[in-house]
Amino acid sequence: MSEKKKGFLRRKIGGMFRYAKEHPCPASMIMFVTGILFWGGFNMAMEMTNNEAFCISCHEMRDNVYKEYRKTIHYSNPTGVKATCPDCHVPREWVHMVARKISATNELYHKIVGTIDTREKFLKRRLYLSKRVWRMMKETDSRECRNCHSFKAMALKKQSRLAARKHAASARDGKTCIDCHMGIAHRIAEDFDKDGKLHEKFRREKRECSDCHKGMSVAPD
Repeated sequence: MSEKKKGFLRRKIGGMFRYAKEHPCPASMIMFVTGILFWGGFNMAMEMTNNEAFCISCHEMRDNVYKEYRKTIHYSNPTGVKATCPDCHVPREWVHMVARKISATNELYHKIVGTIDTREKFLKRRLYLSKRVWRMMKETDSRECRNCHSFKAMALKKQSRLAARKHAASARDGKTCIDCHMGIAHRIAEDFDKDGKLHEKFRREKRECSDCHKGMSVAPD
């Protein structure tokens, strides 16, 4: 910045301070109104970017994970209770929400450079992207899931025998939702556990196949 511009800024800032000192009431009102406008605009931007329509406004989401989500119970079910994209991926608490929004600005860069702008690119990076989401949910104890689901509120007697047993064991062992429900709303990448280490770990723990594969209730040998 040139010395001329620096001098201009110093004069402007100095003038603002002198005005505030000489006219405290009008200056306070101006600051108050400016604060309200800024806060209102900020919250409006937060709301505008916190809905399903915004999430699927880019074709990367609309043509891939959104299509899968529409076939799940989170999208359509007998009770009509729908969980949208922000319900699962954006925290409700204000501080955590702002932090998530800030971190999401990284996605703008990848949108610009076209990191997953084709189906082929998306499938190639799918496992990497999935693991990032699973890790975050694990770190927060599946916080967004628990906005609607709680072990304490579950009526286990109304669940199937298998589900009741699994939920009771999960609550007892301190497991979190994402430990078992990784594919609840989106498909699991085809190259998931390509080296077989996770399946081997499950065998040692005698976990049942149905933890990940719906309809399979036999524990692996």
